[in-house]
Amino acid sequence: MKLLRTVAFNLFTWSLVLLIAFPLIWMVLTSLKPQTELFRIPPTWLPQSVTFEHYWRLLTETPFLIYFRNSVVLATATTLFVVTLGTVGAYSLVRFRYRGRETLALLVLFTYLLPSVVLIIPLYLAMVWLGLSNTLMSLVLAHTTFALPYALWLLRSFMEGVPEDLESAALVDGATRMGAFKDIILPQLLPGIISTALFTFILSWNEYLYALVLVNTDSVRPLTTGVMSMLISAFNIEWSLLMAASVMMSVPLIVVFAFLQSYLTRGFGAGGVKG
Repeated sequence: MKLLRTVAFNLFTWSLVLLIAFPLIWMVLTSLKPQTELFRIPPTWLPQSVTFEHYWRLLTETPFLIYFRNSVVLATATTLFVVTLGTVGAYSLVRFRYRGRETLALLVLFTYLLPSVVLIIPLYLAMVWLGLSNTLMSLVLAHTTFALPYALWLLRSFMEGVPEDLESAALVDGATRMGAFKDIILPQLLPGIISTALFTFILSWNEYLYALVLVNTDSVRPLTTGVMSMLISAFNIEWSLLMAASVMMSVPLIVVFAFLQSYLTRGFGAGGVKG
């Protein structure tokens, strides 16, 4: 009976996994099919002849690499901004005592609860006033606005788990505040920093709405809007190239998540329990 339950549970679990992963599997298979197989009825599950023509065309005949570079720069810069500001801000909220500290923390959380679409017009006007419209920096600042509040609360939860006695002992031994922060706090905070960096990178990599509104030239478009404008029009959709582009857009996130998923799930758990 126990063996039967185990087999049934495994079958159910793998069926659920295959159901969830089916769009990704179909995307990869479609990107490897020749153009003549894409609209065959009935459809072929596996490509009768595997081809990488769509990937070659994507890399040589389209500005895909420019969009890819922009997305890497955008996601990396946003992650550095958010992790740096979130770490310093969380340290301030946990270790220092000053009037309005808890109110400030609640206000930061409140900004995260606002729909991102509400901030589009104020952010666009602010970028125009600063002279940053239609630049990658405008997207970095925009992504920081909705990634930083969550990162701050997540890092605050990790910071509260670091014993204050360790830092006090370092200060008694003659370490400076910054020295104690670098040698004591940061190593203890590393899982939280990695999980925050992963969350921010994925959020910035996949963001579409701000990229659509704040930039409108190919030289600064990220992948999300660049691929849409390049391969989808009112009269035609380049399905083969679109599937190849979707696969290549997913690869960096899959690789990063596969190697660092334990930090990400640990960070979500800590934020949910302590926040």
